[in-house]
Amino acid sequence: MKTGQVKQEKIIIKEVEDINLNGRKGAIVKVLGCGLCGSDIVKFREKLVQDGAVLGHEIVAQVEEINSDTNFKVGDRIVSSHHIPCGECVYCRHGNVSMCEHFKSTNIYPGGFSEKVYLSEEHLKNVAHLVPNNMTDEEISFYEPLGCCVRAIKRCGLIEGDKVLVIGLGSIGLLMGEGIKALGYKVYGCDLLNERIELANKLGIESYNSLNLDEFNELIQEKSGGKNGGKYGGKYGGKYGGIDAVFMTSGADKALDVALKVVRKGGKILVFSSTPHNSGYPNNEIYYKELTVMGSYSPSPKDLKDSFELLTTHKVNVKGLTTVYPLEKIQQAFDDTISNKILKAYIKM
Repeated sequence: MKTGQVKQEKIIIKEVEDINLNGRKGAIVKVLGCGLCGSDIVKFREKLVQDGAVLGHEIVAQVEEINSDTNFKVGDRIVSSHHIPCGECVYCRHGNVSMCEHFKSTNIYPGGFSEKVYLSEEHLKNVAHLVPNNMTDEEISFYEPLGCCVRAIKRCGLIEGDKVLVIGLGSIGLLMGEGIKALGYKVYGCDLLNERIELANKLGIESYNSLNLDEFNELIQEKSGGKNGGKYGGKYGGKYGGIDAVFMTSGADKALDVALKVVRKGGKILVFSSTPHNSGYPNNEIYYKELTVMGSYSPSPKDLKDSFELLTTHKVNVKGLTTVYPLEKIQQAFDDTISNKILKAYIKM
């Protein structure tokens, strides 16, 4: 079978031996396609994996061989995530499932950029779902990344009437914005690329260019009922308004400057991106404004179930967000994503 493997700063196609169950519980699935995640890009660019590694985890697949106590059967089209928490350790009991050692040790094998992968019985029981006929492979491939967003939104602890800003309108920023809106909160977005701003507005995320930070801050404060109050403040307007929570889905160093500028006193900053450089620790701004700064990484099975519901009921719209590449052009998919030529790559097997 063919796999896309990391080798000497490139992704190459390599033939490897076919995999089968050999009496194990679980399933061998034929990968129909796999989304290219930002974490795959980071691992590739920062050389965080060894040569021979097969990246990819946002898989849509068809069951080819199965030995399971679940109801899945040969021929089923399924979607699955790649990690499962134990539910019992100190991290799981405190809601930090992505820090769980069992979570980190579970994975699909050999990786999503492969013609076939092995899914354990644990995967089938906890994080796999049968794909409804009204969903395309490309649409349902957002199951895991949207699950990450759902977990971040829950973790932020928003309350009724909160106003939220998403910084960075790449595929994750758009998912985050749509998820926040679908869960009932007012959301704004910002980016430096006008085509992404236009797309966000089409998806119902009121978005603006943040290149001139002072002008953007004035606008977003007025819109959200901050220091200028006015007609946009509504029930929560006037001096008590403003941006309650900022979601940083951009890894650019300047994203932190935007977040600190627009967040209200006592507000929250949710970090959902890695940065190539250390932007420094803004101690005094966090201290004097009583800010809550938190990170969010990966979802629990319940978050994934909620993501599946949002996608299959079309409360979150992902049509047209992907660009499809055959496995043979996986390097181009990486290159085009890194250079911002596309929003999101989907590798079709």
